[in-house]
Amino acid sequence: MECFEVTGGTALTGRVRVTGAKNSALKLMAAALLAAGRTTIDEVPDILDVALMSEVLRRLGCDVTYERLPDSGGGGRVVVDVPEEPSAETDYDLVRRMRASISVLGPLVARCGSARVALPGGDAIGSRGLDMHISGLERLGATIESEHGFLVATAPRLTGTSIWLDFPSVGATENLVMAAVLADGVTVVDNAAREPEIVDLCAMLSAMGAQIEGAGTSTIVVEGVPTLKPVTCTTVPDRIVAGTWAIGAVMTRGDVVIERAVADHLTVALAKLADAGAHVEPLPEGLRVAMDGRPRCVDVVTLPYPGFPTDLQPMAVALAAVSTGTALITENVFEGRFMFANELVRLGASVRIDGHHAVVRGRERLSSAPVVATDIRAGAGLVLAGLVSDGVTEVQDVHHVDRGYPDFVEQLRGLGAHVERVRRSD
Repeated sequence: MECFEVTGGTALTGRVRVTGAKNSALKLMAAALLAAGRTTIDEVPDILDVALMSEVLRRLGCDVTYERLPDSGGGGRVVVDVPEEPSAETDYDLVRRMRASISVLGPLVARCGSARVALPGGDAIGSRGLDMHISGLERLGATIESEHGFLVATAPRLTGTSIWLDFPSVGATENLVMAAVLADGVTVVDNAAREPEIVDLCAMLSAMGAQIEGAGTSTIVVEGVPTLKPVTCTTVPDRIVAGTWAIGAVMTRGDVVIERAVADHLTVALAKLADAGAHVEPLPEGLRVAMDGRPRCVDVVTLPYPGFPTDLQPMAVALAAVSTGTALITENVFEGRFMFANELVRLGASVRIDGHHAVVRGRERLSSAPVVATDIRAGAGLVLAGLVSDGVTEVQDVHHVDRGYPDFVEQLRGLGAHVERVRRSD
């Protein structure tokens, strides 16, 4: 068992580089399936989920290589060589470990006419059904059945249609757009997700020859084309990792320059940090966040983009736990996101959960204790909490953090934090 040992009491200061977004890179890799030949994707984070997606693609018949690049902040280049006739079945042993693997469903149905994709696993942060993926593909003309833990989709030819999403689901939007690019006719996706990762995927698809309008708005229009071509593209910077470093700077009363951070992708989150008393300064190379004194509590409501990201909610709760006053944190996206709060309470935080609300009363400092990461972002939030605790905090189940943060310990130490990755025999 590996864990992080976090010694509190040191402010984060210096510079840190953000590589490409996990939530974009995985979908760009899946999109490579839409064209035979070699697709190259730069600024791909060196994380466990990328290794898992690489293996998913290999088992579909692709040749996948990853080259880590120096001075990249944990990023590199993925090359995906896609065969003329890829396999159409993904294995359960991989898919169950990473929810993003469902993103191969749309490309496989569009290109191969069929797909057999194991039902995915992923973080335990609440129900994230596939109903919108399935109903949207069915409207495009696919027949989908569930058997023995697999989704089995068949569609000799997809046909453009109008699709309304009940919720602006990122995954459903991505899957449906990737399917629609090779469908006959025009597809309109209404109430589509607007995240920068959606824009990034649509930019790659457009470079491949797709006809897409409206990326970044709630209505995406796709005019199908017969074939696409492989491309070279660069992944959008990871706004969640950037937001983690920004909140860490405020919590520890530090001063951090976050290279490649895009302030426009974090408008609401940065406004909340400014309300807490932080100095937030966009720079040509990224973003600077600095904090003098103890932050003030601010209320946070998570919403789909451009609202406050649910992936930064654990860090927002951790920030409130050491701020002055009382904060109300409202979770509107994933009902299980507060699971980590019990771990934060072990560190002395005052957190009371009432449905999808958390009332957090700030304290000057937290106290160290062994805690367990329940998902990627909870793990990062607990590490930040450990940085403002007395003594040494042990964060267990750090494999979750490995799925979303490249070189996490090394980057923290580069900012002056005292963090060690250790292996326990018990």
